Amino acid sequence: MANRGYDVVVDVDTEGDLGHTDLQEDLEFHPSNFSEAQPGNKAIPPDTSSFLPGGSNRGQSSGSSKRFLWSLNFYAQFFDVDTAEVLRRCHSAIYPRANFLDILDGNPDLYGPFWIATTVVVILFITGTMSAYLAHHGKGHYAYDFALLSGGAGLIYGYTGIVPIGLWAVLKWFGSESANLLECWALYGYSNLIWIPVALISWSPITILNYVFVAVGFAVSALFLFRNLYPILSATDVRTSKILLVVVILLHAGLAIAIKVLFFA
Repeated sequence: MANRGYDVVVDVDTEGDLGHTDLQEDLEFHPSNFSEAQPGNKAIPPDTSSFLPGGSNRGQSSGSSKRFLWSLNFYAQFFDVDTAEVLRRCHSAIYPRANFLDILDGNPDLYGPFWIATTVVVILFITGTMSAYLAHHGKGHYAYDFALLSGGAGLIYGYTGIVPIGLWAVLKWFGSESANLLECWALYGYSNLIWIPVALISWSPITILNYVFVAVGFAVSALFLFRNLYPILSATDVRTSKILLVVVILLHAGLAIAIKVLFFA
């Protein structure tokens, strides 16, 4: 209607004959209050049942998008990536052409690091068992050592989970504002990707080849960490940044040595 915001009131004759109503005299317009909140009406609360960040709550006020530690919504934000994005990040970790933090684009995830670490643990157990079986071949019955599985899980999960926390805490201690715990976890998680092909080819009985393969894996992953952590570590003073870089490289060398000794000795 053209007269938006008005009520139409028609005065009907006492006989009820609407046909003889004079519209010019009996038709009146009164201001409408439809746009105002009625006393008996209550606002419909927003839907907060979605546990996915950015889902049905997107566009709501900040009060309805709060994430609490005990809610699924809090943890879902760390896995807000699809398969194509994870594959793109894996490709960037193997063939780095840009800073990996730029690839993350402010959205570090734990989905890729978790499954990469899990895949590394499983493949290390399988190939380590194959290496031990070949070394034991012809010496009687071979008993599978499932301690390799628990040892690999403790090594990979522990290194990927604890070392970034320590690095982040040290950077915060020295006043670095660019340190981000999720980004540190993502860096270390995606740096483990190189250990998948290394583990697949390091089960041969030729010891020198195993040393070469593990050394290549260490060099590629250490260079990846050095390249991406250097801008963050350089935010501290020169002496501290050099010490932290040396510690990072030494810890990563310890991981490579542990993989060689535990699985491909």
